[in-house]
Amino acid sequence: MVDRGSETFGTGWIREFEECVARVFPSEEALSAAAKGYALFVLDLLRAQKKFDKEHTYENKTYAEAAEQVYFDTDYMLSQYLPALLLSHYLWPHHYFQARFFDSAFVAQMQLRQPVRFAEIGVGTGLYSRRVLQQIPWASGVGFDISPAAKGFAEAHLSAFAVRDRYNVALRDVLSEPIEPCEWLVCVEVLEHLEDPVAFLRALRAALRPGGRAFITAALNAPHVDHIYLYQKVEDVIDELRTAGFALEQAFLGAAHLSLDSNAPTPSVAAFIVG
Repeated sequence: MVDRGSETFGTGWIREFEECVARVFPSEEALSAAAKGYALFVLDLLRAQKKFDKEHTYENKTYAEAAEQVYFDTDYMLSQYLPALLLSHYLWPHHYFQARFFDSAFVAQMQLRQPVRFAEIGVGTGLYSRRVLQQIPWASGVGFDISPAAKGFAEAHLSAFAVRDRYNVALRDVLSEPIEPCEWLVCVEVLEHLEDPVAFLRALRAALRPGGRAFITAALNAPHVDHIYLYQKVEDVIDELRTAGFALEQAFLGAAHLSLDSNAPTPSVAAFIVG
């Protein structure tokens, strides 16, 4: 997969990937543990995908059950989930294409403004916030997550890239405790983890200042242990964004693999810039 990444994206990808690995997993032991966690994560994902291909439905569970099984399981989060999620944004082409869309279409807009204050909802590994802070030296921000493990991982990630001084991570459920409105919002692959994405999107819309922009993504046809809301088509997400009061500006759709069967549900990521 590393060879495929270098062939697809070239020397820029190689430098970026190697820098991330060296900073976040600096020892041989840490890198070996991350690789093992990634392999176990992918095996679970492939099993879930095989079942989904037959049934076309996600496992029936509540948000509370998913949170207990994943976000509050510190060992699983730190040994598999978070390292694998970070590595996937380099090793899975559709994830890396999405990150490049974020840079070229969203961060590029942010670079035209001063000052820049942003918030990321569901900070996860901290990758997207780090990309903003790296590319905009005058930017500062805050990340929100419900998982203590995600908070610690993101803080360590940002510290490894020497941008932590311009960023804080808070443990908060933004539905029960709304955040202060800001001009720029980032929310990457949170919607499919929720029972009622529209209610969450309305909370995001309320947190966006007039004239502001938000970068919001969703995973489609992508079963995993914590995915409980199934998006089958990109139009499903667009309809919910509009229902929540957002206006669509730009969109990106990236498939995990090519499929000759137009009726087969293909795992994909969809990203939207909205105002």
